[in-house]
Amino acid sequence: MQRTGAQIVWECLVREGVDLVFGYPGGANLPIYDAMLDYPIRHVLVRHEQGAAHAADGFARASGKVGVGMATSGPGATNLTTGIATAMLDSTPTVFITGQVPSKVLGTDAFQETDVTGITLPITKHNALVTDVRDMARTIREAFVIARSGRPGPVLVDVCKDAQQASTDFHWPEEVTLPGLVQPAAPDRESLARAAELIEKAERPLILAGAGVMKSGSSRALQDFVERTGTPVALTLLGIGGFPQSHPLCLGMMGMHGEAFVNHAIQEADLLLAFGMRFDDRVTGNLKTYASQAKKIHVEVDASEMHKNVRADVPIIADLLATLKALTPMVPAKHHDEWIAKIDGWRQETRSRDILHQDSSEKLYAAHVINDLWTTTSGDAVVVSDVGQHQMWEAQYYKHDRPRTLITSGGLGTMGFALPAAIGAKMARPEAEVWVVAGDGGFQMTACELTTMMQEKLNINIAVINNGYLGMVRQWQEFFHDKRYAATPMLSPDFIKLAEAHGVPARRVTERSEVAKTVQEARDSDDPTLIEFQVQKEEAVYPMVPAGSDLHAMIRRPNGEKEAEEEVKA
Repeated sequence: MQRTGAQIVWECLVREGVDLVFGYPGGANLPIYDAMLDYPIRHVLVRHEQGAAHAADGFARASGKVGVGMATSGPGATNLTTGIATAMLDSTPTVFITGQVPSKVLGTDAFQETDVTGITLPITKHNALVTDVRDMARTIREAFVIARSGRPGPVLVDVCKDAQQASTDFHWPEEVTLPGLVQPAAPDRESLARAAELIEKAERPLILAGAGVMKSGSSRALQDFVERTGTPVALTLLGIGGFPQSHPLCLGMMGMHGEAFVNHAIQEADLLLAFGMRFDDRVTGNLKTYASQAKKIHVEVDASEMHKNVRADVPIIADLLATLKALTPMVPAKHHDEWIAKIDGWRQETRSRDILHQDSSEKLYAAHVINDLWTTTSGDAVVVSDVGQHQMWEAQYYKHDRPRTLITSGGLGTMGFALPAAIGAKMARPEAEVWVVAGDGGFQMTACELTTMMQEKLNINIAVINNGYLGMVRQWQEFFHDKRYAATPMLSPDFIKLAEAHGVPARRVTERSEVAKTVQEARDSDDPTLIEFQVQKEEAVYPMVPAGSDLHAMIRRPNGEKEAEEEVKA
């Protein structure tokens, strides 16, 4: 059966179960767009190609499926790169298809020609250039297999225009053989036995749960393991939702802005069980002093992460779900009452410093907004967070009990991620209540996607946390640069008028008493709502582990007026 290359693109996507694509047309991918009209595909026209990449990413994170984005050559393709790098650092299964100039002019600096495969080589799991229509079906099929296999990630396929226009017999490659493709292995019995021995001997064990818990579908298996062994659980930022935060053995987030008592527990533990996480610098602090008392069991599907930052006493390179199912029956049922009581003591001291318990004034803090958003939505919303202080407050004050309900950029820390990613998340889960939480800085980077949201008739609610600064950078300037606020005070547009210009109803909140009521009004509406929360300008996220410092060397919120006075004097 003869098909053009453009038709083959869609034939392949349909066979992969794709019915939704985010993209932006141009000269070099026009044949693909022309052929699209003959296929059962919903296309979302973003307002900037970066938005297409983030939307595909958000769709994949919310659904567990492969997200798909498209762009033309040159600036269209290069505009995707930030979103591709975001997906790479957070291991999101995505496929990006870009148009390219005709093969005969490759290398001549033709109009809108860029070496997209060269540019994206460091930020993709794999990429390919298609110059011959006969390679089209195989290349796209392989792209999806690679994107979703093992440790997931983004794959880019760059398609020359003449390969889109040429015709060939179409054959769907059912079986794909890729010599370098490593499928998740089953855990070996020797490693499991060594792990079980350490677990049985441990008196102060602690689980570190990362995004791999959700990517492997291991949430239920992790809960079974936790309840059998009586082991408390700390979460990475991207691990939030993989284990219910309402569970009595869930401690919360670890790391640079994690709960202080969680970081103390890590430093005092005699055994760390790292499940689907990679020991990045925001989690560990100073590696020389990190969890020095603890043996380490590390379960990870990606062999390149093993021993990269922290040496494991028992490395298990295997599928996490298979590992937990095999390991759980091998360990005895236990309780660690003394250890839990010690952690609870640290927890109570942490709570005494919490801004929710300290400040009884009517000042509006971002923590109030996130806490009231959590209580008003009963913790059931899918929250898509941007990057900055508000991201950390969301992680601290919105308690997620279900997988894939916090979507945020962790590894790359991409400002502007939230709004387009929320579009993808809402289209993946149309029944879900979806909230964007963004700062005044990050929101302005991709605010143009408000019109995309309206064009697609998506009921997404948006909370803009406006403190008049690039807040996280300002906090670093406050702590480490003598409050020299260089390039962080920020003039923003009138967010109410901006939203209304895009057709989005909007409200402004300046008082704590208005938060819950306004959130509920947004929830009751069938239309999207943007709420601008004007919060305290110079509030800091506590605790904070300075970059490269010991995990236990945290900057803490002063505990009461006396401690605050002593800090000022110091």
